[in-house]
Amino acid sequence: MKQLFLPQDYCSQLDVWQTEHAIKFVKDTFQLALAAELKLRRITAPLAVPSGKGLNDNLNGSEAPVSFQARMLGGKKAEIVQSLAKWKRYALWRHHISPGLGIYTDMNALRPDEAVSNIHSVYVDQWDWEKVITPEERTVERLYTCVRRIYAALKRTEFLLSEQFPVLTPFLPEQITFIHAEELRKRYPEATPKQREQVITKEYGAVFICGIGGALSDGTIHDDRSPDYDDWSTLENGLPGLNGDILVWNPVLQSAFEISSMGIRVNPEALERQLEIRGCEERKKLFFHSLLLEGSLPQTMGGGIGQSRLCMLLLQKCHIGEVQAGLWPDEVRQACEKAGVFLF
Repeated sequence: MKQLFLPQDYCSQLDVWQTEHAIKFVKDTFQLALAAELKLRRITAPLAVPSGKGLNDNLNGSEAPVSFQARMLGGKKAEIVQSLAKWKRYALWRHHISPGLGIYTDMNALRPDEAVSNIHSVYVDQWDWEKVITPEERTVERLYTCVRRIYAALKRTEFLLSEQFPVLTPFLPEQITFIHAEELRKRYPEATPKQREQVITKEYGAVFICGIGGALSDGTIHDDRSPDYDDWSTLENGLPGLNGDILVWNPVLQSAFEISSMGIRVNPEALERQLEIRGCEERKKLFFHSLLLEGSLPQTMGGGIGQSRLCMLLLQKCHIGEVQAGLWPDEVRQACEKAGVFLF
């Protein structure tokens, strides 16, 4: 997506104060629905973690976290989190959570290398969730069941929001469609991964694209993924693996819109394999990775669901800055103001 896209004749359905009330309504409603669907308990999340422990999210491996020297750590560095993908698994271990139950938290992060756009901001807020599973539950079927439950929470929130604010007409389809990245590649072999997402999401309205990060049959990957949380290794059928993205069709932006990235997490064998594939074997010595490789950490599945993304979608806004107090270039603010788009 371009840095800024302002739909022709766009006008927000809600004024500024209605928007503030609606943001709170969406957040309150969705997190309770999500917790009920997945059996999650809320816990408190860190804003910063120690550097060099492997607890911060490396994202695609090239994004540098915000770091600072902390006097209380004897001058050692700490980092603002980029997400809590690995910290949550560590927290499940420390809280002795049983299989079938999990945690969720309000995650606030900074990603200074993010290329800002209508849907991307340097400031990231999301519900990070993680739950304990058994080794026998490390299956595609278990993953899909979880996706359906998350989508049910999304649909419930959309309906209750429309009851509270009748001007917002529901638009999400009743069901979410599942497709593997390899099947998507075969359907549209000449298209780029993003173009494939656009076509398939427009067709079905809501899709879960499975198998992101591992090599497809032509040697390409649908999108990059870090090697040390989702298990995107090759399955028995030769396809990559146990993770994916939830995308819905955004009628305001007329584009595919990612709501969540999630998956079943690596076990020790998958971590070894994926670190080798990505050439990151030095991470084995880090605190988090050592715990995982020695078998101390539980088997889990988890993901992140963008809070501002979800508010932007359901409130039918054209820019994420309409639902969060973000950081924007002057030219973006000026263009939005001229077009009557209010950025917080």
